[in-house]
Amino acid sequence: MTEHVNAVQASNVTGQHTIPIVDDRPALKTPSLWRIWLEHPERVRLRNALFQIHLWGGAALGMYVFFMSVTGSVLVFRNELSAWRSIRWLAELHSNLLAGDTGRAVNGIGAICLTVVCLTGLVVWWPGLRNWRRGLTVNWRSHLARLNWDVHSALGFWFAGFLLIWGISGIYFAWPNAFNWVAGLVDPRDRYADQLFSALAELHFGRFDSITKIFWGMTGLVPAILAITGVFLCCRRLLDGGATKGS
Repeated sequence: MTEHVNAVQASNVTGQHTIPIVDDRPALKTPSLWRIWLEHPERVRLRNALFQIHLWGGAALGMYVFFMSVTGSVLVFRNELSAWRSIRWLAELHSNLLAGDTGRAVNGIGAICLTVVCLTGLVVWWPGLRNWRRGLTVNWRSHLARLNWDVHSALGFWFAGFLLIWGISGIYFAWPNAFNWVAGLVDPRDRYADQLFSALAELHFGRFDSITKIFWGMTGLVPAILAITGVFLCCRRLLDGGATKGS
């Protein structure tokens, strides 16, 4: 135990003397940033900055994510809906917004934004050691605002992997040559790159069998739900006087 010695002026019957007084109380230690993050993440400035990016970026991206989510869920069953005259039009709308290469580039930017929102969401999701279990579930009996937060938080956590897959694969569809160039540097003999890119494209739509199609079709609607709940959170914070803190 560290002892703190404070020199003070004291007096006795014979005169003035400087007498050291020993303070054996333990020194107060400043908690590390990691400890603050674990217990009180809302006190970390970086986390709060990322919260602002996630909140406003997600709100700005909301309509686009909702649109891509719904059309993507339908296109999982493209083969089954091949007799539908509009299915090809819907596929073009989803892949390039009916705008050719320009639309595909816009989708690539949207996919980058989705990836950023997903990653920042994973950071700001952490509610602290005392409350982390709460972020995994939904309390269906809570009031509307709390229910909306629970749905957004829980779905965002459990389906973050799918969101990242859709975001990264969307970037790949927009600029495949850039991915091939990087792959040429990392894997010049092409041992894994083609397989990886092929798997990434297949994972985007999940057309493996009937079960995965149904699962992908339902899971594909999760981004739409996150968009709706996220916009609700943003509007509520605006009405409450602005989003100054992440909670």
